[in-house]
Order: sequence, then structure tokens, then C-alpha cells
Amino acid sequence: MTSSTTDFLATGQRVIRREAEALEMLAEGLDGAFTAAVEMILRAEGRVIVSGMGKSGHVARKIAATFASTGTPAQFVHPAEASHGDLGMVMRGDVALVLSNSGETPELADIIAHTRRFDIPLIGVAGRAESTLLKAADVAILLPAAPEACETGIVPTTSTTMTLALGDALAVALMEHRAFTPDQFRVFHPGGKLGARLAKVRDLMHAEAPLISHDAPMSEALLIMSAKGFGVVGVTDGEGYLQGIITDGDLRRHMAGLLDLSAGDVMTAAPRTIGPQALAETAVRIMNEKKITCLFVVDPEGSQSVAGVLHIHDCLRAGIA
Repeated sequence: MTSSTTDFLATGQRVIRREAEALEMLAEGLDGAFTAAVEMILRAEGRVIVSGMGKSGHVARKIAATFASTGTPAQFVHPAEASHGDLGMVMRGDVALVLSNSGETPELADIIAHTRRFDIPLIGVAGRAESTLLKAADVAILLPAAPEACETGIVPTTSTTMTLALGDALAVALMEHRAFTPDQFRVFHPGGKLGARLAKVRDLMHAEAPLISHDAPMSEALLIMSAKGFGVVGVTDGEGYLQGIITDGDLRRHMAGLLDLSAGDVMTAAPRTIGPQALAETAVRIMNEKKITCLFVVDPEGSQSVAGVLHIHDCLRAGIA
């Protein structure tokens, strides 16, 4: 390892440790202002308007996105654009969450004045207690006096990390108070890996499952298996409940005189099933464990009334592996 590489590593470790220490200071320093901010947001009839300039603006966008995806309606408003018409987005019933490490960012003046003029509750987050932002705010959250991670002390690093963590803390406090569920979270995350992980069996299953009566001839079962393309057919009793399944393996085991048999003669009884409310991830785990490619979906689970069928390929296409 060269001396340059060693220096790079030491710098990286120093930065991360310095920011970790600042986060510990932030956690220890949280007080009634944090509680007041959460309660103010809970009382709001409108949205949380999050604003900040520069690096604080990037953090504000992320905080607004986290709020919005966890049950707290929120929107980022750029302070410079606010001065040119976007103040119309900030209305009575909203709560403003304004971020500025110095608390003196000039571009924030109009949005602060707007909240005061129209009695819009203002939560200020800054690193200086006597700053214009915190003196104007209804709830003032003071960031601890932690040094920036760079040796010059001028690049927003530690301060933005603390602000980002504070936004996460607010979002999670609100989320837990509202008992925000994974199902609700999925509504706002239908795509990507998160959406896939929270997908339910009902979202991916085929409602038209391949089914046949237990007393039907195997010639009919073969036709249904070929037509549906799942490589399996469900066998139902006289009341239409799932009694068993016929797979390619069952066909091979009964090759001799297959067409002289009924579906009930060939089927594997009491197959593994799953309910429509189960996570698709659970279905994939079951199929992998049992080395099968399909699960019949029964509604409700245990009644054996068939609601659909789920194939492993449906899960793979949805990004669930």
C-alpha cells in the first residue's frame, strides 16, 4: 500500500468518524423542539413544505421525498423560485420546514416572510441560535456546533449529514405515530426493488387457474394443461374445492394406461397452497424449498376455494428472486 493510498484511507476514516460523532451530538441534543415539530406537522391539514438553498436544498428534497413516501404529504419548494411565483404553493394549512446551516441564507427571506404574513407554521433548522431563521421560526431546532468534516471547515459535510438525519428522525417519528404499514408504503413504491419486495400474491397471480373435476378423464386434463401453459392443473372435488394437482411428474408416474384413468386417480393430494394476501417473496421461498414452479392460491388460505395460480416466472418478471 502506497503512502498516498494510506492518506486517502485515513482521510475517509476521519471524515466518517467526525460525522458519526456529530450525529451522536445531534441525538443527545434533541429536546422539546423536536417533539413540538412532530406535533405541529401532525396537526397540519395541508402539506409539509420543505425548503433550503444549495446543499441544504438537496437535503430538503430528500426529506420531502421521505415524508411523502411514508404517509406525510410533502413538497420541496426552491426558495429562489418561491420569490418568482412559487410562493403560491405555500398555503394556509401547510407547515413550512426551512433548512439553513447559517440561518441567514438571503434566498430564504421571502419564504420566511410569506409564512409570517399568512400565519403558516414555520419550523426552522439551523446551526446558529441567534440566526434570522431560528428567531423567526415557531419551532426552532438548533443543530449542535459540530465541525465540518473537511479540514478547512467550509464545505457543508457534517452539517448536511446532521440535517439529513434530523429529517429521517422526523419522518420515522411521524410514520410510527400513524402506524404506517408496509402495505401503505408499497402504495407509494410500486416500482423497483422495494415494490417487488412488498408485492402480494394477489398482485401477480392468474385469476383463471387451470382446474378440472376429480372424475374428469385424463384426456381432458392433458388438454387443459397444454392450453393453459402452466405445466399443472388443479383437481377439484364436487364442491369446487382444491383436492389435488396434476404435474408433469404425475404424468410420468402414470404413463401406463394414463388415458384410462381419471384426474383423481393421477393427482397428488393435499398440495401446498398459499393465500392471496401473502407476500410474493414468501411464495418464491416456498417454491424454491419444495422445488416446484407453481402454487395454487386459495381464498382464504385453508378453505381450498381456488382464487388463482402463481407461477415462478410471474415472480421473476416482477423482480422477485
